[in-house]
Amino acid sequence: MKDIVEIADVQSQILEAFSFRHATKLFDETRKIPEAEFDTILEAGRLSPTSFGAEQWQLLMIQTREKRELFRDFAWGANGMMHGTTGQLGSASHFGLFLARTSETMKAGSDYLARHMREVKKFPDEVANGFEAVLRKFQEEDFGLTSDRLLTEWSARQAYIALGNMMTAAALMGIDSCPIEGFDVKQTQATLQEHFGIDPKEFYPAVMVAFGYRAGAPAYPQTRRDLDEVVAWA
Repeated sequence: MKDIVEIADVQSQILEAFSFRHATKLFDETRKIPEAEFDTILEAGRLSPTSFGAEQWQLLMIQTREKRELFRDFAWGANGMMHGTTGQLGSASHFGLFLARTSETMKAGSDYLARHMREVKKFPDEVANGFEAVLRKFQEEDFGLTSDRLLTEWSARQAYIALGNMMTAAALMGIDSCPIEGFDVKQTQATLQEHFGIDPKEFYPAVMVAFGYRAGAPAYPQTRRDLDEVVAWA
């Protein structure tokens, strides 16, 4: 068990990391994240929790300049349009796209979930069958996930948990990041299908993310509402 001094040190490191982190718009193109450090960031995502442990997302890392440029015209949040730069697409050391699974694989009783319970979770048949029944009730009654859109949004929420954990892990190592929602979904889906072989019936582009090292100091200081404005106690 950690003693009080160690706990205080961890607390300090956590708060320093969150104060350090900002939505980096332009990265230093000359600096690349070491492989071992980025593997740690990826592991932080892989080990993140998901609803029912169903792992409702995939992460596509896009590293070649040619592949990134395929998104340039419609990923306005990553192309520097608002800042007069090459943006994250051109400057990030690592650039990724979280793909949320749709009802094709996430609806209770799907082949994917049955295989996941058997091969990944290692559930015996009787446990897997009980799990399916609980998941079906959750989707159809408790949370009302009765359409493809709602199931896809449920999957995307799981991806955001991993996204947050990856950005925090990066910040703890002094690595910058930026989550990006500024893109045209339909054009992104078409590009993913044509150039990456990703079926839009199975995957939906949830959010982009860039990692690297900032090219300069943040343009604006970090601002947030006070704690007593965002937290209520009952």
